[in-house]
Amino acid sequence: MKKTIFKIGFGLVSCGMALPSFAGVTFGNPKSELGALTVSGAVRANYQDKHYGEPASDQKIKFDAAILRLGYESPDWFGQAEYRCYQYDTFCDFSTLVSGYVGYRLNPTDNITVGLQPIPFGPGRYWDSSFYAGINNTMGLQDALDLGVNYHFEMPTATKVDLAYFATDGGNYHGASKDAARYTANVVTSSDPLKTDLNEKNMWMARVDQELKFLTTDDLKVSLGGSYWYSEIENEKASADGTRNAWALFNRINYKNLNVVLTGGKQSISNKDALSPHSSTFGSFDGEYDIANKGYFYTVDTSYVFKNVRDSLNVTPYMVFSGFNKKEQGFDDSQRNIVGVALDYKNVTLYTEYLMSKNDPFVGGTGASLAAGDDGKWNKLLNVMLVYSF
Repeated sequence: MKKTIFKIGFGLVSCGMALPSFAGVTFGNPKSELGALTVSGAVRANYQDKHYGEPASDQKIKFDAAILRLGYESPDWFGQAEYRCYQYDTFCDFSTLVSGYVGYRLNPTDNITVGLQPIPFGPGRYWDSSFYAGINNTMGLQDALDLGVNYHFEMPTATKVDLAYFATDGGNYHGASKDAARYTANVVTSSDPLKTDLNEKNMWMARVDQELKFLTTDDLKVSLGGSYWYSEIENEKASADGTRNAWALFNRINYKNLNVVLTGGKQSISNKDALSPHSSTFGSFDGEYDIANKGYFYTVDTSYVFKNVRDSLNVTPYMVFSGFNKKEQGFDDSQRNIVGVALDYKNVTLYTEYLMSKNDPFVGGTGASLAAGDDGKWNKLLNVMLVYSF
């Protein structure tokens, strides 16, 4: 089976680790009635050394992405927008809107947000501490943003609740693919007429996150939670609607500077496709790939922050284990494991991480890796990312 190496530029991700703090340029006062607008962003450079059993031609330092963010804050209202421009072969050959939403504070803890925003599924937007992110990111479960409304409220029992409805996904932007020029992995209309032609809509989600107060001390914080996702999957070819049902359970443990996040769940998609009933075509970062319709997913994340090692330097080593165990007989399970360290000094962050993956479309695999699988061999990748934030 011929290997297809996807060119990927992932977003800056973190779950338990400290990220660089930067103010950007702010106009106005966030405490005033008029509020304040902040302009910020980042530029990134990347080096990759691929060990896929075949020579790789791009083992060199190269420009990766430019990021522009707009943020708005006032006593009652807030908002955020982000656009990214990536370089695979030429500058901005793939670019996409990542987020764009406005929110209203009902009180200090409760709010309503409307627009293209993170979905309330799993422990948060990010499930792990790495830059490249676990395989659940490629599946569109982690760091996923869709278009809709979310109601967030908190109760005196240290319970946080999100109730959300998303009418549709974030859409397709500028790239070479037919429908995969997007940040979040979604079902797409494939350029291959033999693959699925799907559209996800009417996504209903709920999440409950409970802090375990009886275990809480000055040094220890523990929380448990769960989330559920139900949506309609429109099959354009069959003129019929299927469904997605997914759930996730998660546990956070924070002891001093040690962070552990455990996430696990199940996904079940009915795509109403006679030719491909066991897998569906997804797309993200300008590439298409198939994902098995049914299976169990997991992420285990561990990180430790060494703060102020020298001056303002923070050092965060981390380990991530993630996988997708497929229910369909004959489909090979997928795994992506990451060991790395992040060096954070003022406006600069350097990620150095080593990936070990099998049946992974973004690490030496093919478009079938997350469905039936590929050759099943372990592929290895050294990923170094330099981020300058402003």
